[in-house]
Amino acid sequence: MVQRQLPKPRELAELMKFKTPTLNPTDRRLEKALTIGDLRAIAKRRTPKAPFDYTEGSAEAEISLARARQAFLDIEFHPSILRNVPEVDTSREVLGGPSALPFGIAPTGFTRMMQTEGEEAGAGAAGAAGIPFTLSTLGTTSIEGVKAANPNGRNWFQLYVMKQREISYGLAERAAAAGFDTLFFTVDTPVAGARLRDKRNGFSIPPQLTLGTVVNAIPRPAWWINFLTTPKLEFASLSSTGGTVGELLDSAMDPTISFDDLDVIRGIWPGKIVVKGVQTVEDAKLLADRGVDGVVLSNHGGRQLDRAPVPFLLLPDVVREVGSDMEVHVDTGIMSGADIVASIALGARFTLVGRAYLYGLMAGGRRGVDKTIEILRNEIVRTMKLLEVATLDELTPKHVTQLTRLVPVARPVAAAAEQAADRMPTRV
Repeated sequence: MVQRQLPKPRELAELMKFKTPTLNPTDRRLEKALTIGDLRAIAKRRTPKAPFDYTEGSAEAEISLARARQAFLDIEFHPSILRNVPEVDTSREVLGGPSALPFGIAPTGFTRMMQTEGEEAGAGAAGAAGIPFTLSTLGTTSIEGVKAANPNGRNWFQLYVMKQREISYGLAERAAAAGFDTLFFTVDTPVAGARLRDKRNGFSIPPQLTLGTVVNAIPRPAWWINFLTTPKLEFASLSSTGGTVGELLDSAMDPTISFDDLDVIRGIWPGKIVVKGVQTVEDAKLLADRGVDGVVLSNHGGRQLDRAPVPFLLLPDVVREVGSDMEVHVDTGIMSGADIVASIALGARFTLVGRAYLYGLMAGGRRGVDKTIEILRNEIVRTMKLLEVATLDELTPKHVTQLTRLVPVARPVAAAAEQAADRMPTRV
């Protein structure tokens, strides 16, 4: 039988230790966030539907993004044992410079739309964490503004080639003059993808007040107060505003972009040049032959061609073919430090996070971005310790298996289908 007694006052006092309450509401919200998914939930509560959906959504049926996220879920880790790994080193040399972690902040457009601190918060947090920050051509903070926010860190610039080529050339020259060390030449946006959420929401730049947006604003007054009491939301590098995202992209981008444009930009840009938006092994090999410094395997976060290849699944083949000739980076679908560790193990030199960064920004401005980086850092360290590897270079394909879900049709079957299609009569 259990013997019972009255609790002793001293023992009871030891149990009655209350946590000091956090008075700042932003800090209180962020304290509770343990994962990027938690930051996403906070962001959704605090951000109007149109800008949140712009961040969250992708093209058409959003199959590409769903597949990318599923690919990261469909991995199996293989830990070692008894390796004596009390500490791990998460640093990495990337594109000729250091990064304290194996990820950087990806370029995102219209960032002040999500939260008014925008790119300045991202650049400042990246600089404090010792990781690179990438500014988009469609950013809402100027090249010089990002440099001021991250004066001693690594800044990268993502470049679209536009119909008015002199605009693109001028932006590259400005970024070089501001000390940006790497340029991401983006090749997957000859025209805008069909981002249906934006069309359904009537999302435009700048946002327009309608009955729907006013109703949606009622539970989110902080976002609207910030929006209405800070400088006008506009592109920092482009003069054209007004219209849906698709209309703006289609008016600026040029489907005639070619390898000749890459050659011109290489002649302008003095630093490292990386081609972003590579989606086949064949194109990666062509770029390796042309001597670029790296490629980013990316389908633009699923926001361009729906049903595009999954970058993470493409990674091992590209690394096998060109990994010794240039750096291979990967983005799209990364939502945890484990996703980043798996990418490094399969040969990626570096990774980029976009939505994860924006969820933190929407959840708490600069402090929210700091929280994103903290969460990912902790997950990377914990995953490496559980795998018992001390450095990123110790991660190899033996630590990860990509489980099979999307299996291509066997080539003989596909060839037979093509032959049958060729034999079918042509309808007039």
